[in-house]
Amino acid sequence: MSFVLPVYHAPDFTRPPLCGAPDVCMAPAPRDGAAPEGYHATGIWPEYFRVNGQWHLAAQSRMDCVPVWQDGAVAIVEFRRLRAGQMVILGRTEDGSEGIYVHMDGFVDRQAQTGGFAFRQSRSRETAYSRDYNELYSLLRHEKEHGRILWVLGPACAFDSDARSAMAALIAGGYAHGLLAGNALATHDLEGGLLGTALGQDIYTQESLPNGHYHHIDVINKVRACGSIPEFVRTYGISDGIMHACVTHDVPFVLAGSIRDDGPLPEVLGDVYAAQDAMRAHIAQATTIICMASALHTIATGNMTPAYREVDGRIRPLYFYSVDVSEFAVNKLRDRGSLAVRTMVTNAQDFLVNLRRGLGL
Repeated sequence: MSFVLPVYHAPDFTRPPLCGAPDVCMAPAPRDGAAPEGYHATGIWPEYFRVNGQWHLAAQSRMDCVPVWQDGAVAIVEFRRLRAGQMVILGRTEDGSEGIYVHMDGFVDRQAQTGGFAFRQSRSRETAYSRDYNELYSLLRHEKEHGRILWVLGPACAFDSDARSAMAALIAGGYAHGLLAGNALATHDLEGGLLGTALGQDIYTQESLPNGHYHHIDVINKVRACGSIPEFVRTYGISDGIMHACVTHDVPFVLAGSIRDDGPLPEVLGDVYAAQDAMRAHIAQATTIICMASALHTIATGNMTPAYREVDGRIRPLYFYSVDVSEFAVNKLRDRGSLAVRTMVTNAQDFLVNLRRGLGL
C-alpha cells in the first residue's frame, strides 16, 4: 500500500468564536525555574496563541511545559529552564476565549471523517495487527526518504539473535535516524557481539552458560577500558548487532542512565536532565518514533513528543508507536496523556522480525 501524508487543516480564525478572541495575557516569571500564577501548560496537540491580533502556532511543543513569548514567537519552555522576567502566557482555557486555542482535529479528513492513521484507538492482545504492519511498512518507506525515524529500545531487543539481527538490518537499511536507549540495551547487544550471550544466556538457544553472570560486566569493563563504544567495536572486531550498526552507519544514539546501571558504559548519561536534553534534541527532529520493550524510556519519550511536527513550514503528523508484550505498558503511556500513540501488544522479537521481512531486508 502506498503512503499519503495527511493534509493538515488549520483553524479558521475568521469565524466565530476565534475571530473575536482576545489577545493572550502574559506575566513575567517571578524567578528562575518558576512560572507566575495562572500559567498555561502545554499538551501534545497544535496550540495557537493570539498576540498583537495575530495567531501564532507553537512550532515545537511538549507536554507539561509553559509557553513563553520571546523574539516574536511562542517558545515552549520546561519549568527548569524558565528565567526570571521571561513573559509567560497565562490561561487555563483552550477554546480561544483567553487567546489560546488547542486544535485537536487538524488531521481529520473532513469529507470522510476518517483517515489512514487514526488517533485514540484502544488496543489489546486480541487485536489483529495485520493492517497495522502494512501501514507501518508503507510509513517507514516514506519516512526513510522524507522524514526522520527515531527508535526507543529496551534490552529485550538484544536478548534474541533474530531480533538483534533484524534491528541491525533496519539500521543498515536506512530505517533509523537515531536511537534512544539505556545502559542495558547497549551492554547486552555488545555482549552478544563479543560473547554471543545476553546476561550470560546464549542469544540463540537461551541456554545459561557457566559464569555467564560475569559476561555483561566483563563487556562493560572492556568498553570502559577502550574509552568508548566505537573504539570497543573496532578493537574487538565486533561485526554484528545494533550498536555495531549504529557505529558503522553513523546513526547517533543517546544512552540515558538509571540508578540501577552497572558500570555504566562510557557514553551513558548519568545526569538525568542532560539525558533528557539529549533525548529531546532527537525527538524534536523526529517524524516517526517507535518505542519497544522499555516502559520507562517509552513514557519519557512520550512526554516529550507532540502529535505534530512543522517541517519546511508545513504541519504534518508525528507518528508514535508503542510496542510491548504487556498491555499495561502500552496503556500506561495513554494514561500519561500521550493520546496520539498507536499501540501494538506483541513481543519485540516478533515485531522486529516482521518489520525486517515486510521491508524486504
